[in-house]
Amino acid sequence: MKLPSLLIVDDAAENLQILSELLRDFYKIKVAKSGEKALEILEGADLPDLILLDVIMPGMSGFELCEKIKSNARLANIPVIFLTSLNEVKDETQGFRSGGADFITKPFNPDIVKARIKTHIELASEKRKSEELLRVLLPDKVISQLMEHGKYVPVKHDAVSILFCDFVGFTAISSVLSPEKLIEELSDVFTEFDEICGRNNVVRIKTIGDAYMAASGLTMDDPNHADNLVQTGLEFIEFLHKRNEESELKWRCRIGVHSGSVIAGIVGKTRFIYDVVGDDVNIAARVESNGKEMAVSFTDDTRNMLKSNLDVYELGNVNLKGKGERKLFFVEPLR
Repeated sequence: MKLPSLLIVDDAAENLQILSELLRDFYKIKVAKSGEKALEILEGADLPDLILLDVIMPGMSGFELCEKIKSNARLANIPVIFLTSLNEVKDETQGFRSGGADFITKPFNPDIVKARIKTHIELASEKRKSEELLRVLLPDKVISQLMEHGKYVPVKHDAVSILFCDFVGFTAISSVLSPEKLIEELSDVFTEFDEICGRNNVVRIKTIGDAYMAASGLTMDDPNHADNLVQTGLEFIEFLHKRNEESELKWRCRIGVHSGSVIAGIVGKTRFIYDVVGDDVNIAARVESNGKEMAVSFTDDTRNMLKSNLDVYELGNVNLKGKGERKLFFVEPLR
């Protein structure tokens, strides 16, 4: 089991020795005798899980060093516990304002030192788990706004592409599978879809039953949003082809893509999701339901944005329910 790591910053050699001997059986220890040396260590790739930081040091004080650490996005999430003989309220106030998580007073009580460190490392670990879970549900840009402001302001995006994927014959398949097997199959397929999206700068929006919805161009200005999403759809189909060669259950799908504008925002307050809405979203859904099986179908809006050298075929004029007649195109994986 990998030991958590600590960086102990104190100009007094005896304090470094006491803490190192007390904690070395439980943690991987690094030490620094100045704020400047601590910053040099923190420039390395192997960051500590927690920093023990003396308040009064020659040159850069502990409070000043903590402010520098917390102003650095790469280091900001590392908890800092101050080591101090100060006991004035104003000192604690300054410490918390600079970003410190706790105080340990000198002379050191071994049990208190161990308990405080253990508590804050566990809290930091739980925070990381929560953030990782959020990243499954929300784009990083949305998470940052939620953490900084407590809310996410809906944004209108004028240049995005939207994808819908639906499985052919899902109702018949689901009627003969056990609930456990059905969820196992969908989880296996959607997990790979998520990996494919990540490789192509595409965001998974949500799944509803057997339907998978994704979009590109939401998290940054992306002139290749149409190409990225069509490529994503092609990789979805290629994955299913390969999986079907070895799997007893043969999944087939229809994929529809449309490019246009959407409004993106957080829906709900307690069980919220990141969602996109707008007329172009509805068009993408209609394209999927009228698309070619095991191919990526798309509108002329998407076709006009494609820069990739793909073999594009006309599907013809199709009446999209509630949206009128549209000329659709499609591409298939090269097999």
